[in-house]
Amino acid sequence: MKFWIVTGLSGAGKTSVLRHLEDSGFQCIDNLPPKLLSQVIGLCENVQLSKPIALGVDSRSGALFDADAIIDALDAGGDSLDISVLFLDCDTETLIDRYKETRREHPLSAEGITLEQAITRERAMLQPLRERANFVLSSTGMRARDLFVRVDELISGDTQTPSLRTEIMSFGFKRGIPREADLVFDVRFLPNPFYMKEIRAYTGLEAPVRDYVLGQPETQAFLAHLFGMIDYLIPLYQKEGKRRLMIAIGCTGGAHRSVAISEALCAHLRGKGDSANITHRDIALEEASWPFRRAR
Repeated sequence: MKFWIVTGLSGAGKTSVLRHLEDSGFQCIDNLPPKLLSQVIGLCENVQLSKPIALGVDSRSGALFDADAIIDALDAGGDSLDISVLFLDCDTETLIDRYKETRREHPLSAEGITLEQAITRERAMLQPLRERANFVLSSTGMRARDLFVRVDELISGDTQTPSLRTEIMSFGFKRGIPREADLVFDVRFLPNPFYMKEIRAYTGLEAPVRDYVLGQPETQAFLAHLFGMIDYLIPLYQKEGKRRLMIAIGCTGGAHRSVAISEALCAHLRGKGDSANITHRDIALEEASWPFRRAR
């Protein structure tokens, strides 16, 4: 019997993911108090459910929340239970925007603290679970559909998933460095297509900008060093037991150079047979700010 524990930050998409899993044939229980986790797992085993089980456990339990109880339940299962933990993460700025849009209160909101402080407090509460998670998935910059695709990829490939999964994210420095990044590379030293009037309305996903960026001598030299470094580091991270490596590549706005370089790195890793996924955090925001943007 396969169990998935879905946890993470409030507003990162846990409830949406659980609904998606339910639609995909899972038996789902949301907002389960952690102290009941072991009992529910035992009950599911006793009734011999024929479908996989997803259990939503997070800080909405309020006074009933106990991260240690979740870890104890995982330890008690040992090798006898097939349990994976999916932790949904998100940057603070995006979470604040989502709460403003929905006008809902954060589970840890209290008189005298701001929303940002509540998010910071929750992040600290959940850190032990994040460190224990089999998979950490950031929903920053993701539409619901894209998030569901990534969850499906994780679940369908669970039995063949390598010990380390590489996530690549392009971003713009003017909107901040991704907090979840393990490695950050600044590519603002490369020639900037933004100042080329004939191609600046394109992004790094499109041939005019991609070919311009990748065709520069500086880029070719940089990519040779970057590919060599990442190829060297991945086995070392795997040896240390790291499950997820987030590589963030930034330029000024996050739509030209960082996108082209991120795509090149992803293609390189996939070409070697490594597991690699890519997200472009700021590309849509940057395009929306262009007065010269093209009609798509």
